[in-house]
Amino acid sequence: MIYLILSILSSSLIFVIFKLFAKYNVNTLQAIIVNYVVACISGVIAQGNTVSITYITKQDWFYGAMILGVVFISVFNLMAITTQKNGLSVAAVATKMSLAIPIIFGIIIYKESTGVVKIIGIVIALIAVYLTSMKNEEGSSLTKRNLIFPLLVFIGSGIIDTSLKYMETNYVAKNDVSIFSATIFGFAASIGILTLLYKSFTQPLQISVKNIIAGIGLGVPNYFSIYFLIKALRHDVMDSSTVFTINNVSILLVSTLAGIFFFKEKLLPKNWIGIILAVISIILVALSIV
Repeated sequence: MIYLILSILSSSLIFVIFKLFAKYNVNTLQAIIVNYVVACISGVIAQGNTVSITYITKQDWFYGAMILGVVFISVFNLMAITTQKNGLSVAAVATKMSLAIPIIFGIIIYKESTGVVKIIGIVIALIAVYLTSMKNEEGSSLTKRNLIFPLLVFIGSGIIDTSLKYMETNYVAKNDVSIFSATIFGFAASIGILTLLYKSFTQPLQISVKNIIAGIGLGVPNYFSIYFLIKALRHDVMDSSTVFTINNVSILLVSTLAGIFFFKEKLLPKNWIGIILAVISIILVALSIV
């Protein structure tokens, strides 16, 4: 349970940092790339013992980590496009609702428990995610033409969580969790750097110290959010559908409360109903493992 709590806190801290990006006008792309580099370095340091490139490339999880790295930064860019074309609420719902994919995967593929209390908790969790994420905002619209973007965010986010579960179950050794996570972030950083270099040919590249500092601040909790999530998934007490439900709903809950207390965000009545349902869903899903 401690790993799950640490994953929730790390992911919620990422939300707070992203809020500060907007406040201090941080270049998101530059900060994200630095973040991936720092997350990669954090994983290498956390591994402790020296690991060679040859060792990494010979691991069964190497190509999976490469693909995940590409998906990580691709989903981030898709989230940005979705926010621009459909609004922040649509992007938030698409990202959070994706927890349905790893839950279904765990129940079908790994034959995880499907007690009545747990199923009710999961259904309430999905409703809570929708209600808490939806905000009334200008420029928020969902048309047939732009439907592809939130759909890709939904699928991509679900693939990330599902793939992490599949990889850690079948390929990642207990002592390789740190370096596996570092490799994912390393590939994401590589794609980001190439993207930045490509953009530098069309417009002048201006690297700001502010963006580097922001990326460093984001990179450490970003690494640990994945590291602790994988650790939680390896624990015998909870199956993956339980972990993903509690993890995603708790992140949404903590992030929303942080927005209220630290950034004075105003919530609509439906958002408060979502928060209440989120608490109920966590209690129900947690009770299902007792």
